[in-house]
Amino acid sequence: MSDVTLSRLAPAAVLVLVTGFLVLFIGGGSRMAIGLTLRPMVEELSWARGDIGAAVGVFQFVSAVCMFIAGRMADRMSLRIVLCAGLAIAAVGIGAMTFVREPWQAIALYGVVFGIGNGVASTIPVGVMVTRTFPGRTGLANSVALSGMGVGQLIIVAVLAAVLMQAGWRSIFFWIGVAHIAVIPLVLLAAPSHSAGSASAVRPTEGMSIREAARTKPFWLLMGVYGVCGFNDFFVSAHVVAFAQDNGVDALVAGNLLALMGLTGLVGVLWAGAAADKYGPVWPTLVANFIRIAAFGLVLVDTNTISVAVFALSFGFTFFITAPPTVLFVRESFGVRHLGALTGLITMVHHAFGGLGAWIGALAFDGSGSYAPAFAVMLVATSAATILTVAYGRDRAAKA
Repeated sequence: MSDVTLSRLAPAAVLVLVTGFLVLFIGGGSRMAIGLTLRPMVEELSWARGDIGAAVGVFQFVSAVCMFIAGRMADRMSLRIVLCAGLAIAAVGIGAMTFVREPWQAIALYGVVFGIGNGVASTIPVGVMVTRTFPGRTGLANSVALSGMGVGQLIIVAVLAAVLMQAGWRSIFFWIGVAHIAVIPLVLLAAPSHSAGSASAVRPTEGMSIREAARTKPFWLLMGVYGVCGFNDFFVSAHVVAFAQDNGVDALVAGNLLALMGLTGLVGVLWAGAAADKYGPVWPTLVANFIRIAAFGLVLVDTNTISVAVFALSFGFTFFITAPPTVLFVRESFGVRHLGALTGLITMVHHAFGGLGAWIGALAFDGSGSYAPAFAVMLVATSAATILTVAYGRDRAAKA
């Protein structure tokens, strides 16, 4: 698409970008709320942390599967329908968490219903929408939309931390449900009404199917890299507030620490998009892994307040870094004909392993009274992901 054509489409393109940002702003911020409410829910309801970990694990698995389904839907039908349906389902699931009394209810509402909605109204259809609108600067445009997750974590979690202190954890889930409903009118206004296969849409004609991509080495390397990334991400997001409180950090400060991770994540995702456009997707991914190795190593040897803060903020910088490169990894290795399905599949693996990470973290604490064993596992896994990323880069270089 030429610069002239892009300038003519600027108002509609900007509206698409804003819409994608707000969808991920609400979805990303609300997904972090369970970490904020973990300890007060456990204390009030007399649950084990493993009960919350199980709900998060189910959420990760369900949302992961639904991200893949959403990717297939984004390739074939109206993005407006996909995003609005996801937001509505998410609103019902997260809003009804206000009334939970038993662990199975959290698993059903947060894990299943909210998992479906959050997975459908996710980075996958948003990424497809933004990539179609901005084919020239895909990494940067996606990073701007994806920064909604970081800003959502910063603003929504900070607001909810104050709500938690004043009104309790049940109010948090009610207001998150309302926020999801509030975004739907904007999606109806901005998202394309046609499907990718309609006459009014531009349907890419080149690229591998999932079955064809699965016969290649890069496909499996990327699955490993993104699996470990999710394993780390959702272990930290689910447990960092409780971990901070366990080590003497005040509850409000710990909640705001999670919010500030969103701020450093915002910086990280914007840098990653620009860097991926300029240098390719491998280098931002390697930087994220190196920072994580250092962060996990730090809290394994020192858990004072400063070390916990440094860990949280440095990990927060990496939290969204691998998101903008996803479409670039897929585009350079497999083409764009099945962009939604392939990015959805990779993200499904990312989130499925995320559920495993959140669950293992809870089991590690319940079994030993410490998160140290889980941090050690994360350190080893991240080192392995670094090796896989280097292998992917060498494979691409050899083919070039």
